[in-house]
Amino acid sequence: MPISAQYASATYALGAVCCWGISDFLGGYTARKFNSFFLAMLGHAGGFSMVFAIAAGNHLPLPSTRGIVWAMLAGASGGTALALFYRALAQGNMGLAAPVSTVIGAAIPAVFAIWVEGFPRPLTFAGFTLALVGIWLISRRPEESGRPQGLGLAVISGLGFAGFYICMKQAGNGTAWWLAACSRGASLVATAVITFAGRKFRPFYPAGAVIGVLAGCLDVTGTVLFVRAAQSGRLDTAVVLTSLYPVITILLARAILKERFTAWKTAGMAAALAAVPMIARG
Repeated sequence: MPISAQYASATYALGAVCCWGISDFLGGYTARKFNSFFLAMLGHAGGFSMVFAIAAGNHLPLPSTRGIVWAMLAGASGGTALALFYRALAQGNMGLAAPVSTVIGAAIPAVFAIWVEGFPRPLTFAGFTLALVGIWLISRRPEESGRPQGLGLAVISGLGFAGFYICMKQAGNGTAWWLAACSRGASLVATAVITFAGRKFRPFYPAGAVIGVLAGCLDVTGTVLFVRAAQSGRLDTAVVLTSLYPVITILLARAILKERFTAWKTAGMAAALAAVPMIARG
């Protein structure tokens, strides 16, 4: 792969890191006093409206039928996973749920990419390993015993995110804005069915709805950037780099919510940051 393409993929992926990290912090914080499925539905509605308006307003070419189907499958998987992820963030410490979900969501697509696209360069693979170790260190909580709250939901959401990554890669090289719109439309339908069928509207507060829409717009922007990262380079590179977004979530949780910043988290973030240039240059 040309070096310029590799750097382009890494740049898109790091942009997604910022969008997803901020979005997950906003969503996780709001879900503490807001129904997680209703919150995700509102976020998907806001995100879908934004990307659809951009794609249609600029008369961008539609993807192939195959691309639309894969994007919708990705959206159904990722949209449901996001609602479960918000609930996991609300139940437990953000510094646990986010990394656990991310490790699972990154590891499965990385293995899939190696199987389909072949083994990456040694430096890239070393970066993958260092990044996953870093995320795991961020999630480590030796000071507590027993099964932490939110862990089961974090694992399930990680499987859903893995499905999102793989399906989105299979969507091909169509226009990123339309693929994101198709994906987000399916996410909206999935979460709306669950929300209305179960009448999951409480707890609710007006400011939370506004934050949910904002989080959804940031999340779908991250999706567009991830699609471009996957189209510009290897799936495993795009997935592992974008999976560093818990660093942003945890930094915000520390700065705003004053969550405890352990030595393990510090070491994990240092490892994750060191992995970025290794993956980008590998």
